[in-house]
Amino acid sequence: MSIIIVGVGNADFAAMEFLDGDSRMLRSHTGEEAARDIVQFVPFREFRNAAKETLAKAVLAELPQQVVQYFKHKNLPPTNSEPA
Repeated sequence: MSIIIVGVGNADFAAMEFLDGDSRMLRSHTGEEAARDIVQFVPFREFRNAAKETLAKAVLAELPQQVVQYFKHKNLPPTNSEPA
């Protein structure tokens, strides 16, 4: 699972920034470290005047790495699929 959060408006999104574990891994209330980072938070206001492609790139930026982390965590090697 990957969670993508887009913050819309001028609210304080500190909690959303916290969930996006880019600078540190999240921990449970018992201190257990999260297995991987699954949250991407993007504040829309930073892209308000940018091209829509720029917002899309930021929103999807971590998704490939999250997929790789998942497969590594599950010890699933990539399959070699040949085009039909």
